[in-house]
Amino acid sequence: MDLINLRILDVLDIVLVALLLYYVYKLVKGTAAINIFIGIVIIYLVWKLTQLLAMEMLSSVLGEFIGVGMFALIVVFQQEIRKFLLMIGSTNFGRRRKFLRQLKFIRDTPEDSVTNVKAILEACVHMGKSNTGALIVIKRNTSLDFVKTTGDAMDIMVNTPILESIFYKNSPLHDGAMVIEDNHIVATRVILPVSNDNNMPLRFGLRHRAAVGITEKTDAISLVVSEETGKLSYIKNGEFVMYKTQEELEEKIKRDLE
Repeated sequence: MDLINLRILDVLDIVLVALLLYYVYKLVKGTAAINIFIGIVIIYLVWKLTQLLAMEMLSSVLGEFIGVGMFALIVVFQQEIRKFLLMIGSTNFGRRRKFLRQLKFIRDTPEDSVTNVKAILEACVHMGKSNTGALIVIKRNTSLDFVKTTGDAMDIMVNTPILESIFYKNSPLHDGAMVIEDNHIVATRVILPVSNDNNMPLRFGLRHRAAVGITEKTDAISLVVSEETGKLSYIKNGEFVMYKTQEELEEKIKRDLE
């Protein structure tokens, strides 16, 4: 019986480690952090090899380096660690909330609080045709108060004409980002953190970098209308989400907001 339990725990251990490495790889993939991560793995393997070969002096030096290096890792990988914890916490919270709503432990969301994705996309399509730049951030679970305070507070229910009028080129509110929470525009002219991802194509300007930046630091989603091309981009978890039709994009956003 002990052997059976041991084997089950071993399998579980391997699966959990594999999942951990998978998420770490997703976080550092395509960034400068991947090179740092590889360097750390090499140093760790060399340390284990020196221990195996009884090379006490080198083993001691590498051991001290790795011990102190754990604090350095927190500084170097602070954005990745934040994103990792945010990804786990937000996913679990969303699933728990959905599960509790099915069990009726949480009241159904009022109709006026359900984000009108169709109206938002229609406004984006119209603005794209006139090459009107726009940046829209939609809140999910993480609070966006730290960026909302950089802009002008609003409390307007989402609808297509309002969105278009705010981002109209001669409007005093068009510059910066718009924040939407529970189907209400809660802030305009918001200043967002800009992504430092060096792998982002040069054709994307500050508007796209800001959209990527806020989705790197929170679980919010972003929609960007390019002022140059009129194309609409959907960004989640710091990555551009591909889609073929407006209907497909609408379904993706609705699923992400559940």
